[in-house]
Amino acid sequence: MDLLQFLLDKNNIFIVAVTLVSGVMLAIPALRKGRTGSAVSTTEAIQMVNQRQAVWVDVRPAEQFQAGHIAQARSLPAADLEQKAASLPKNKPLVVVCDNGRDSARAAAKLRAQGFADVVPLEGGMRAWLAASLPVTQKG
Repeated sequence: MDLLQFLLDKNNIFIVAVTLVSGVMLAIPALRKGRTGSAVSTTEAIQMVNQRQAVWVDVRPAEQFQAGHIAQARSLPAADLEQKAASLPKNKPLVVVCDNGRDSARAAAKLRAQGFADVVPLEGGMRAWLAASLPVTQKG
């Protein structure tokens, strides 16, 4: 009875409301991350490449890839993903890159459905890569 009185007291209703709103705000990013697969930051992606020999898979259109991409990335436009996925190694982790992180999450899900076990999208895509002042190349 004391807890119920505390929750319903006019002075404490604000505290309860703030607590509930804060809880929801904390839960939303976790739920989104679970739905799209766990995206990795630029730092985590670089560590995957350096320590686990992960392969960069750039799913942006060929024109965007040629304008600038992560060194050693493989160009595999999202439109061609299902037909050309067999060219990717199944025994290495894949880091999927797009322009903003949304298309790479969808592409990663498609690759997982085709039997690639260790596939993660790059959180924020090339925009996050460039915002972190990381290098890009136009070669290859």
